[in-house]
Amino acid sequence: MTDARALETLISAARPQAVGALLRYFRDLDRAEEAFQEACLRALKNWPKNGAPRDPAAWLIFVGRNVGIDAVRRDKRLVALPEEPVLSDLDDVETPLADRIDHGDYRDDILRLLFVCSDPALPAEHQVALALRIVSGLTVPQIARAFLVSEAAMEQRITRAKAKIAASGRQFETPDAVARSSRVGAVAAMIYLVFNEGYSSRPGASEAASVLCEEAIRLGRLLLRIFPTEPEIMGLLALMLLQQSRAAARIDGAGGIVLLDDQDRSRWNAKMIGEGLALVDKAFRHRQPGSYQIQAAIAALHARATTAGETDWREIELLYRILERIEPSPVVTLNRAVAVAKMDGPQAALELIEPLGDRLAGYFNYHGLRGGLLLELGRCREAREAFDRAIALARNPAEAAHIRSHLDRMQAQAG
Repeated sequence: MTDARALETLISAARPQAVGALLRYFRDLDRAEEAFQEACLRALKNWPKNGAPRDPAAWLIFVGRNVGIDAVRRDKRLVALPEEPVLSDLDDVETPLADRIDHGDYRDDILRLLFVCSDPALPAEHQVALALRIVSGLTVPQIARAFLVSEAAMEQRITRAKAKIAASGRQFETPDAVARSSRVGAVAAMIYLVFNEGYSSRPGASEAASVLCEEAIRLGRLLLRIFPTEPEIMGLLALMLLQQSRAAARIDGAGGIVLLDDQDRSRWNAKMIGEGLALVDKAFRHRQPGSYQIQAAIAALHARATTAGETDWREIELLYRILERIEPSPVVTLNRAVAVAKMDGPQAALELIEPLGDRLAGYFNYHGLRGGLLLELGRCREAREAFDRAIALARNPAEAAHIRSHLDRMQAQAG
């Protein structure tokens, strides 16, 4: 007998490999997903009585493939399928099928599946939604809650993404070494989008946010298994682990935002931090620094500081300078300004961010930081204007409440 939780874990772990293989067979996302779902239903009936197979992914691929072929025949559609050996009994084919997957196709199947979801022709939010549905297997209601949209809107978003991929006629050939190298960056960016969707979600939506962050980390681990020597993938996974390690300390009991300097560091997840720090060290030994590695190194410096006062802001500022060269962005400069303020004071930081005003006019964090710097300099009227603009751009009530606390403090000081 196999309990329900164990079955769910086995099926979830096998999903990317199985759906990826079925996508290769059928060249159709909907067909692959439907075949996998039917295979899962049969597994839920069969495995509790007979026990889980040695390789759940191989079992699901075999059953899903046969289910899909039967559906094609019923629909009288002419679908070109790759030639396969004639398979008879599941018990006879499970071992060789698993061996073939283990030693040949599965790596490219999973990569292909991730790449299809991160198709650059799709808007970023569609990439994330499709990956969560197809690769991670989250339900439409779960994804809709995470994005704060209706289930109907999310269903439509996923359907449109699938239709766009189907209409594009994207090739499903096995990617060669050059293609893998070009694709891995797109896949990594999609995974980090999934993570940020959860990490930056409104406080109070902890369950939905946690699901997205956990799925992104799981996908990051999967990608690292495919590219075990790629330092940027090590950096990506390390970055997500180190950021997520602070999740329990980011929100107070009333649902308000707790800034990094004010967080109770005893609530940080030591296991995640340990794994993240080890990955950072391993990545930098390759001496091929990239954006994710630099960001992970910055997060590592925060994680290594036992108190806010021990933070090595000079090293953080240097890393942001390197990141500006690797990946120039006004947001990177804005983050560097925080380190500059810690080292050289608010005036130096303000001078750094003032030229960013046009490009970051619609960015909440720009006006929030600018208001804080102006407040430190005693320029209260300008600070109030910046805070008012930040409140207007706040993405959720907690962000707005955080800025209002600055205004309340100003009023108390004035009174």
